[in-house]
Order: sequence, then structure tokens, then C-alpha cells
Amino acid sequence: MIRTQTKNLRIGLSLSGGGYRAAIYHLGTFRKLREMGILENVDVISTISGGSITGACYGLKGDNFEDFEKCLRGIVQKSIIRGILYSFRFISIFIFLLSIVIFSIYLLFTRFAWVSTPLLVIVIWSLLIYQFKIFPVSSIINRLYSKWFFDGKTLKDFNPMPRIAINATNLETGRPFTFSKNKMSDSTYEHPEKGRKSIKFKPDGFPISLAVASSTCVPFAFTPIFIDKKYFEDEKDFETIKPCLVDGGVYDNQGVHKLTQKNSSYECDVVIVSDAGNIMPKINSFNNVIQLLMRTSEIFMNRIKNYQMIQHVYENYRFNKKSIAYQSLGWDFEGCLDGFMDNLKKGAILEEVIVAHEISNQDMMNGRWDIIEDKLMRKINYSGIKMKMPTVEELKTARGVSTNLKALKTSQINALVKQAECLTELQVKLYCPILLS
Repeated sequence: MIRTQTKNLRIGLSLSGGGYRAAIYHLGTFRKLREMGILENVDVISTISGGSITGACYGLKGDNFEDFEKCLRGIVQKSIIRGILYSFRFISIFIFLLSIVIFSIYLLFTRFAWVSTPLLVIVIWSLLIYQFKIFPVSSIINRLYSKWFFDGKTLKDFNPMPRIAINATNLETGRPFTFSKNKMSDSTYEHPEKGRKSIKFKPDGFPISLAVASSTCVPFAFTPIFIDKKYFEDEKDFETIKPCLVDGGVYDNQGVHKLTQKNSSYECDVVIVSDAGNIMPKINSFNNVIQLLMRTSEIFMNRIKNYQMIQHVYENYRFNKKSIAYQSLGWDFEGCLDGFMDNLKKGAILEEVIVAHEISNQDMMNGRWDIIEDKLMRKINYSGIKMKMPTVEELKTARGVSTNLKALKTSQINALVKQAECLTELQVKLYCPILLS
């Protein structure tokens, strides 16, 4: 069904990162958008990290929603972490290293005790220098994704609509690298400085599993992914650039950048953002360098997220002027309506949204905010949406899910889906009423 008001508008949906928590949280967003008659009109789905699992699954099975949901629920009940630990490569390396340690200890009780220390130094040095070759975690993840989830499918196997855009971060250029059915590229390569050659890639045979692995390979935990020579349109270009891909969330953890960037082939007029991010917890104990690095990374990611929210949500009315409905796992239901009213009072709501809600200019000029809020609540059926809210215990369960690739319990899945459904309905009705008129 194409509505008269929106048939000429491009609708984009962005799916944030956050491991399996994000993958299944976005299912709630999909379910609600389908119920509201919006999902079938979405033109572009831009995905990051855990959201790329959801997007890729929908890109393959979106023409049958029941199959898509069954597939996604099955995915998050399989532990990628367990798969890594039980892989031949991991077990082989573990046995080898254990043997070295045991052998070094044995040497301490022989006349060759002096060999023990240099032997351990050589092993540790080798692990540091050749870590990515000795233990290519992301390659193992790619094989598991392909075998368990995506059946060896390639980018060309995506359905033509909506357009799936899987985003990774390219460490070589510091820009996003995006995979889709008809194109995979980094704008730095595609639109180089004057005098430089445009470099293009061949998406047809590129595995979906590898694109998703690129989008989900968290720095420190996983190894980066490099693009093989055979995927360059001109294989000679392989000698001039070396795309090094890691988790898309390093650059953009909400996936909204490609949908709002001017002149992007993925740019949309109306954007719905599904964010599985949680409230950043406080930590007051740091006992080693690893903890310090992980916390530093979390702070960087949180700063990126806050900057993007300012740019794409809070300051949207000044610059992009797009209808953007943003919802997040970490948000409380009651605060969403308060947030809308605060934005309305400071003039941060687009005129088209005010008109669609039939909010009187006279009421705003006279400060009749209680009357406006009451009318708005009735118009969007606020009480009806509130009745679908997760319970306190369900919300605690949802927010207690960590951002890794460990298998989820049914109770966790249902709690995450319920929170996403509730907030999606509320925020879309508040900020994108044009999609429902």
C-alpha cells in the first residue's frame, strides 16, 4: 500500500549495533512497522554490527515475514562465541600453547632451564606480531555465519527492495565501507580527489556472511577483514589500496549516517532509527590495561552516539529538516512524550509534523501546552500504546542483555522485542505522522 503523501518520499530504516541484543531488538521494530503498514514502503535499510544480522536476514527472507522472524529468532539462539571456542583452529592453538607452557615448566627442572624463558618470549612475540594470521577470529565468524545463517549466499541474492546497506568502518580511510546488492564501496575510493582514479569493487560474488562479519568485527575482540583481490573491478588496484574493515559502530553506531548524508545514494527523506543502545553503566574499578582499553572504547562509542543524536535528532530541525523517528532501548516510555513536548516548546519540531498533528499555532503562542498534550495523546492513542509497555521486570531483563554473540533465552528475546515494538509505535506516531496519514 503506497500512501498519497509518501509515495514520492524515500523512507529509510537504520538498525544500530549491539550484538545479538541489537539483532533481536530490531525484530520488534520490524514487527511494529509491518503492523502499521510502513515496512512494505521502506526503501533503504542501513545496518551496523548486530543490526547487520537482522538486515541481511531480512534482505534474503523479507518477502515472507514469518520465515524472516523464524530465521532471526533461530540465529540469536545459536552462540557464535561457543562456535569460536569449539572451532578446530581455536582448539589447535589452545593445545599448542598449553603444550609450550607445560614444556617450558618441564625445562625448568632440567639442565636446559635457560631455554625456558627465551622460548616463552619467542611465542609471545610471535603471537603479538602474527596474531591476525595465527588466530583469524573474524574468518571463523565468517564461516559460522555462512554455514549457520546465510547458506553461502552472496550480495546479489538480496531481494531488490528494500535496499540493504551493510556498513563497516574502513581503518585505511577512516570512512564507512558499505555493502549492498549492486554496489560495495567507500566514498573515498569511489569519489577520490581530483587527479586520482576512481576504484570500484565487484559485489556480485561477495559473500553476505563476509559483509556481516566485516560489520560486526569489534576491535580488540576480533580481527579486521581485508578485501580479496578478486573483488576489485581492476585487480591492479589491489596494489594501491588496502581496505581494512572493522565494526561499523566505530564510525556510526546507529547506521543513520548513510540515510541522512547529502548526495548519498542511500539518502532518504524520512528516517526511522532503531537503537539497541543502553544506558552507559558506571564503572569505578580498573585493574588492568584490557579493562582500561575496553572502557575507553565504550566512552568513544558513547561520544559518537551522543554527537549523532545531536546532529541527526536534536538539531535536525535546523539543518537536514528530515522527519526522523528515533527510539532507543535505554529510553523510558514516559520520557518520550515529555521529550516531544519539550522540543515543541523550543521550536525543534518540523512544521510538517505540527500540521499533521493539527496543533494550533494560537495554542502554542498562548502557551496552552496542557491542552496541546491532551489532544496529542488522544490523537496517537497514547493510553493504548502504554498498555503494551513491558513490565518493570521485562524491561530489566531486556536492558540486562549484553552486547555479545552469546545465545539468548526466550525471555530475553520477548522482552527486547516488546520494548522495541512499544517505542517504535510511539515515536513514529509522534515524529513521523506523515507515514500514517
